[in-house]
Amino acid sequence: MLVYPSGIDLSSSALRYLSGLLTAGRVERGTRWRRLPAGRQALLVLAHLRCGHTYAQLAAGFGVGTTTAYRYVTEAVEVLASHAPELATAMKTASAKAFVILDGTLLPIDRIAADRPYYSGKHHKHGMNVQVLADPFGRLLWASPALPGAVHDIRAARTHGIIETLTSVNLPCWADKAYRGAGGTIRVPYWGRWEKLSAGQQAHNRSHAKIRALGEQAVATLKSWRLLRKLRCSTPRITNLVKAVLALHLRPAA
Repeated sequence: MLVYPSGIDLSSSALRYLSGLLTAGRVERGTRWRRLPAGRQALLVLAHLRCGHTYAQLAAGFGVGTTTAYRYVTEAVEVLASHAPELATAMKTASAKAFVILDGTLLPIDRIAADRPYYSGKHHKHGMNVQVLADPFGRLLWASPALPGAVHDIRAARTHGIIETLTSVNLPCWADKAYRGAGGTIRVPYWGRWEKLSAGQQAHNRSHAKIRALGEQAVATLKSWRLLRKLRCSTPRITNLVKAVLALHLRPAA
């Protein structure tokens, strides 16, 4: 395999953050020697998450075996996932905001037509449903564990306890029509054909759409990690991958 220098569109703080977590883990376990130092392992993992490089590509680029590359990625993803904020923690940050934006997204996966639980009728493809919370400026606050793509957004929000949690802190939340009937503090646009809505309802829906559009920025932030654009791993691993990306995005300021 040919090897060439490449770059990753991340700041060095992401590398330092992950390297620090891996170093602490090695010290805690009493690890004596590894093929790659913690800094190089962190770089390998970031290349996988951000650029979507395969284990074979990573192995060739870093001079390790494919199995070693897989083990390094799995170890780092588990470490990062353990540092991702839970919904209750995210609410502490969100409660200081005027409101939040809730949106669902589908992370595409490589599944065949027979895998109906993972097929999203809305998107007409197989994938995993992830719920995303954003602040009023469209910045990512939290991402949920992944559910099969056939799960509707409102059911996913109820499964994760998002509606109850938002209501318990009395935090207004803007969402699209997929959350109609959610209740609590969830605000959705008026339902019905546009020409049959009153002028006031149309104005409300236009204003609602402008606010809700900011939530797409949080989804775009999540999918800027190219691995999440087309997942080819086992579905139980996807939640940890989402959590790992969330932890990197919300890492403490250096």
